Amino acid sequence: MAKAKKTKSPSPARKMTGYIENAGIVIDQPITRTLEENYMPYAMSVIISRAIPEIDGFKPSHRKILYTMYKMKLLTGARTKSANIVGQTMRLNPHGDMAIYETMVRLSRGYEALLYPYVDSKGNFGKAYSRDMAFAASRYTEAKLEPICNELFGDIDKDTVDFVDNFDNTMKEPALLPVSFPTILVNSNMGIAVGMASSICSFNIGEVCETAVALIKDPEHDILSTLQAPDFPGGGYILYDEAELRKIYATGRGAVRVRCRYAYDKENNCIEITQIPPSTTVEAIMDKVVDLVKQGKVREISDMRDETDLSGLKLTIDLKRGADPDKLMNRLLRMTPLEDSFSCNFNVLVGGVPRVMGVGELLEEWTAFRRECVRRRTYFDLSRKKEKLHLLQGLQKILLDIDKAVKIVRETEEEREVVPNLMIGFGIDQTQAEYVAEIRLRHLNREYILNRTQEVESLAREIQELQAILDSRRRIDQIIVEELRAVAKKYGGPRRSQILFDWALSGEDEEPVPDYPVHLFFTREGYFKKITPQSLRMSGEQKLKEGDQVLEEVETTNGAHLLFFSDKGQVYKADAADFDDTKASVMGEYIPARLGMDEGENALYMAVTADYKGYLFFAFADGKLAKVEMASYATKTKRRKLTGAYSLKSPLVGIAYGEDREFLLTAAGGRMLLVNTAVLASKSTRDTQGVAVMTLRKKGALVSFAPYQPGTLAGEHRYRARTLPAAGALPRPEDQGEQLTL
Repeated sequence: MAKAKKTKSPSPARKMTGYIENAGIVIDQPITRTLEENYMPYAMSVIISRAIPEIDGFKPSHRKILYTMYKMKLLTGARTKSANIVGQTMRLNPHGDMAIYETMVRLSRGYEALLYPYVDSKGNFGKAYSRDMAFAASRYTEAKLEPICNELFGDIDKDTVDFVDNFDNTMKEPALLPVSFPTILVNSNMGIAVGMASSICSFNIGEVCETAVALIKDPEHDILSTLQAPDFPGGGYILYDEAELRKIYATGRGAVRVRCRYAYDKENNCIEITQIPPSTTVEAIMDKVVDLVKQGKVREISDMRDETDLSGLKLTIDLKRGADPDKLMNRLLRMTPLEDSFSCNFNVLVGGVPRVMGVGELLEEWTAFRRECVRRRTYFDLSRKKEKLHLLQGLQKILLDIDKAVKIVRETEEEREVVPNLMIGFGIDQTQAEYVAEIRLRHLNREYILNRTQEVESLAREIQELQAILDSRRRIDQIIVEELRAVAKKYGGPRRSQILFDWALSGEDEEPVPDYPVHLFFTREGYFKKITPQSLRMSGEQKLKEGDQVLEEVETTNGAHLLFFSDKGQVYKADAADFDDTKASVMGEYIPARLGMDEGENALYMAVTADYKGYLFFAFADGKLAKVEMASYATKTKRRKLTGAYSLKSPLVGIAYGEDREFLLTAAGGRMLLVNTAVLASKSTRDTQGVAVMTLRKKGALVSFAPYQPGTLAGEHRYRARTLPAAGALPRPEDQGEQLTL
């Protein structure tokens, strides 16, 4: 008898519920496919559903919170706990409670981030101008909607916008809000998506509405004539730049400079700052001022305090006796965030597609969106009135013989036959018959029916009017214009940010650097001293750290620029005036700590220049020499750190600064070579690898690079070469002693 064939039983893993084929197995696939299938959906979700606002001026998170509060009847009712609002919003927004609460905080009046806030808050909601002033927990604060939200939800129940399912298909939420004014420009909105960002500044609601009206009437309207400049909730001064504003209005990109508002208190000899730019905080300003005081760049300040309280922001700067407040403020405006730029990037989702638009194009898109809202609202009202008119027309026929209607109802044996019998008896349709059949017995009198049917003529006129609106774009535009004017009248007000037309700072207000002779010392361990000639003559021996020695001593003036090259290929820039005068009896300032070098980074060489003329020479272990123009290290801005100061392809042997001259190069085997840098071509690229000047043996290296003093070597001609690179020559006995002094 043949044996039965055994079948392999499935593994325990296959018997488990939810078994996934090839789970845990690494499968090679093209990176493009991975990006398309995994990264692209994530990126699109962030762009479409998270970070970029839509034409109604809201991101999805904003819209979900405001709509939840509207459904909670917080537009007219009393405030409720913020925790209650957050909990209800989680039915629409699948995020944690803190993320939702932070979003609501930014919409609130207490936070002061919006020019026209949407949430009426009670309690501590923090402040936009302070990074340390945190908001209280949601269980302690209360909120409701501001009256301006009437303009967001006024027509939402009249089919003005589409509704979509929430994340679990249990509720409906609006895809957009039917805003009756351009909220997209009225309140600032910023977001960072994947590969793109959005940064929209706020404008005065009166100016925005006036501009929208003007563009509806005349598409060629000059926007700058009615929309003067942005208006920020924190106030301050807008530095008027017509060319830049026209660029922003045309392209949606650019920057607006904002200056703080301050006043000088003569009695207490202090400056009180009450408004700051929207892109900074009180703490950032104080940190920068403290740094300037520590560096000795600002000497007129004796104290600085943050006196912000319930009355608003206040930063007080106490001055030393005799200080000029205007000159001090001019310098602080140059060197601190008290004057800062707000970068504009008007990136908005229109029809699910991100687009960067200027103000004119934004208002045009909003007008098109609002036209559709008004058209849908009008069609909704028209449909309801037509339905009501149809019912009343059936009621009119009942008026002809009420007794007949009662008789039909009474003599009908079955309830389901009442409506068909009324339809036959009066020649009305089913909808009219059902309406008549539902009339209460107490209303079956001539007075009630006459009063109801008197509405027929007025309804007919209203229907005709609504139909005329639907048929005329001009009538729809007229409605939008009237609503915009009503919003401007109801919520408009004076600008918070004033416009400065003459705002240039005078260069005379900058404190001149005292210029006098000084001696600069730089040691091998990275210590620096600045000593006046008089102090140097009266001093004794230089005090140095044990084992340290002076590498450079330079006679110059207090106005000189200093460049400190590090062993990480970076250069740190400073001015001699940044350092205090000292004496030979002190150790000096440790440059890596003073200039904020990276951890483990050391200073190798100090170059001193007054005009960035001449050359920097870099010698490398591979026998190459780089000649870089000093002008390559000059910058238009006052940058203090430059990367790529020299090439890191080969170890650095030495650095020198000055004009062309002869240098003595020494290899590991003892060979020496005299090179005149005049034969080398200069480079403007800082990290150039240089050109080979010394031929090295296998595994050989350049070990010494120093300026050559004529007469040091007995037979100088032996060490010079007609062509480069050259191997050089071994020193003779008569040169050895002199060479030790180099």
